[in-house]
Amino acid sequence: MSRIGKKSIILPPGIQSEIKESTITITGPKGKLSYNLPNIINIKSDNNKLQLYTLTINKESKALYGLSRTLINNMVIGVSKGFKKKLEIRGVGYRCQINKNQLILNVGYSHPIIIESPEEILIKVENNINIIIEGIDKEKVGQLAAKIRSTRPPEPYKEKGIRYSGEKIRKKVGKAGK
Repeated sequence: MSRIGKKSIILPPGIQSEIKESTITITGPKGKLSYNLPNIINIKSDNNKLQLYTLTINKESKALYGLSRTLINNMVIGVSKGFKKKLEIRGVGYRCQINKNQLILNVGYSHPIIIESPEEILIKVENNINIIIEGIDKEKVGQLAAKIRSTRPPEPYKEKGIRYSGEKIRKKVGKAGK
């Protein structure tokens, strides 16, 4: 069995859970998220604790057991604290700006790259080179950050591009001349 799936999920004060059939809804101060549990996973609620159970023991149920517990725990963290990703832009003339709900990136191409922000995700820009992505859904925040980074990933020779804050890029040595 999954060691992660066996752990119970403790709901902090101010967080409510609602279980209807195979759907769990978590509500908190930042918003509301729901998740459809697989048929082979069951959930029980006791006061401020959630516990997951498998109905059968096979390879698929073991995999979904830990996954479901982690996704529900991420929902609890998201509606209470939220998730945040920080990106840095490095390079001469590289910059970004926000226009309404669009992120406009000028990162060395002949045209600006425009990325639409989903309604539930907030994008902030600091000093035209730092991008902060905030939201309650960890998957959507991470996916948007990866999409922005993929427009100009950091290259290993001059270390230009868009990187996660704190990400280490191994610099390569350039071509040696004779």
